[in-house]
Parts: sequence; structure tokens; C-alpha cells
Amino acid sequence: MPETHSNNEFLHTRPHFEVLDGLRGVAAVAVVVFHFMEIAIIELSKNFITHAYLAVDFFFCLSGFVIAYAYDNRMLGMGLVTFVKLRLIRLHPLVVTGAVLGLLSYFFDPYSTLVKQYGTGQGILMFLGACFMIPYPIIKERYYNLFHLNPPTWSLFYEYIANVFYALVLCKIGKKLLWILFIIATVAVLFETHRSNGLGGGWGKEVFWGGPVRVSYSFLAGMVVYRMRWIIQSKLGFVSLSVMLLAALLLPYVTSINQYTDAATVLLYFPLLISLGAGAQVSPGLARLCKFSGDLSYPLYMTHYPFVWIFFSYIAVRKPPMSWLEILIPICVLLLIGWAYLIMVTVDIPIRRYLKRKFIDKV
Repeated sequence: MPETHSNNEFLHTRPHFEVLDGLRGVAAVAVVVFHFMEIAIIELSKNFITHAYLAVDFFFCLSGFVIAYAYDNRMLGMGLVTFVKLRLIRLHPLVVTGAVLGLLSYFFDPYSTLVKQYGTGQGILMFLGACFMIPYPIIKERYYNLFHLNPPTWSLFYEYIANVFYALVLCKIGKKLLWILFIIATVAVLFETHRSNGLGGGWGKEVFWGGPVRVSYSFLAGMVVYRMRWIIQSKLGFVSLSVMLLAALLLPYVTSINQYTDAATVLLYFPLLISLGAGAQVSPGLARLCKFSGDLSYPLYMTHYPFVWIFFSYIAVRKPPMSWLEILIPICVLLLIGWAYLIMVTVDIPIRRYLKRKFIDKV
């Protein structure tokens, strides 16, 4: 028999874990700082925030936990189509927004000659690839990013794959099979960290296979934390857990041991942080800060990099001294946080509300 309920019931999301929302924002800011710093200081051992690339693994782990929490008990009644619609509505407006910003950066970056080298046609192809999540690594001068116009799209590419795999397979399997997949993914992480001396891959053509390994383990780890109910109640709050998260992202880079520190951080430390964050309590004031931080994290993550490309070109052409960059980078980060808020309230939220009314409410 056909379903008689309205799909609008699925718009009512379950209560959020406030501290986890806040930690997502902390990680997003760290990623933005890292993207500026890796251009300013190429040598990893001299970069104070060099391990912020692992924030992506934290995002994947958090996503696995949140998706399992939000949908495990609703998938049977919701169905694949509604689930996919909800995920696209939640994620894709900013995927397209980031692609538009990247295209503008490609054409109007005053310090770059890429548009003269690759032309308008390649710019359009890169734009379409970014909008439809089709990797198109063509720009040699920019390390063959899978999605040159907005490089962070690479993690959304794998996030989409993980979400579809969840809807088709993971939401239906029992704990035994989940553990088998989790163990296989653990072995894959150990192999990848040994092969690449860390977990920094996935974003480009030459490091492509790091992506499936990273999302597979961390997404499954988040699901395991939720399904095993490994939620640790403690007196640790948002501030303490933010410090713990930053401790991992600020860990100094030591080449000889990086494969071990990356493996330990991703395999053990991040799942522990998710467990602690899920069990943490916050005061009403900090809860509002956590919500704001969580709401802002995705717009910040998905709209900052086109400006980083301009910064990249500026560094290459002008070669400014570090004394100037120490002033410029914090200003850029603060401006991008404000920019992300503007995008959130004028683009992301209105578009998502419209799409929900049009494609979900009327079903």
C-alpha cells in the first residue's frame, strides 16, 4: 500500500548535540587558517597548524555519527528518494555557491594568468564538474585538485558517496557486519598512513585514493560510536573539548613519526572526541554559541577557498614578507567568517527553505 503519511514529518530534525555543533565550527576555522598557512609556510615542520588537514577526518567521523543518529530509525519509512532529497537540499546549495565563487575567482583573480593559459572553455568545464560533483583535475599549476574552482568540494564528493552507501547498505546492516567493515577500513587506514606517511590525501589526482580510505574509516567510526552507544558523560564542556580538538590539529609535524600520529589521531582520538562531545553538557549561553558555530561551519568551509586562490596568486606575484602576512592572514580569516555568515543568511538558508517547501512539504 502507498504511504499515507506526509514526508514533512522528516523535516523535523532530532535535537542536536550542541557541543558537537560547536566543535564543527572550531574545526572549520582551523581549516581556513591552515589553507592560508600552508601557502605562507610551505615547509610542514615550520607550520604551526599543519595537522589541520585532519579536520576533514573529524568532519567525516562526525557525519557518520550524526547521520546514524538522525536517520537510523527513519530510513525505512522515509525511503531513499526522500533521504537523497534532504541531503541534497542540505548540502548542494553551497556546493553550487562555492563553484560560482570559484569561477569568478578563475576569471577575475588580478594576480593569476590561469584563464589565459586554460581559457574560458576549461573554466566552464571545471564549473560544471564542481556543480555536478564530477572530478576534473586539470590545473597542473595548482596540484591537480579534483575540483580546482573550489578544492574543498573533494570532501563533499566523498561525503555524498558515503551518504548514498549509508542509504543503500549501512542503514540496513547489523552490528556484526558493521564491525567487519569497520575493521577492514581500519586496516586500510594503517596501510594508507604507511604508504603516504600520513592521511593528507584525497583532494587531488595524484593522491586520489586517500579519499576513499579516509571517508570509509571515519564515517564508519562515527556510526560505530552511535550504534554502540559509546557516549561518555563527563564534566568536559565545549571549551575543554575545543582545546582537545585543537591539540590534535596543532600537533607539530615530525616526518619520522607522522604516519603514527595521524593514524592514532584518526583511529582513536577523533572517535573519542565524538563520544565525549555527544555526552557533554553546556550552559544556555554556550549552547547558543555552539549552535552559531555549527551553523556557520559549512558556509565557511565551502566558500572560503576561492579567496585563498587569490591569496595564493598574490603570494606568488608579490612575495610579501612574513611580517605582513602575520597581519594579513588573521584579517582575511575574520573577513571570511563574516562573509560566511552573510552567505548563510542571504543564500544558504533561504534557498534550503524554498527547496524544502517545494520538494518535501508537498510530497
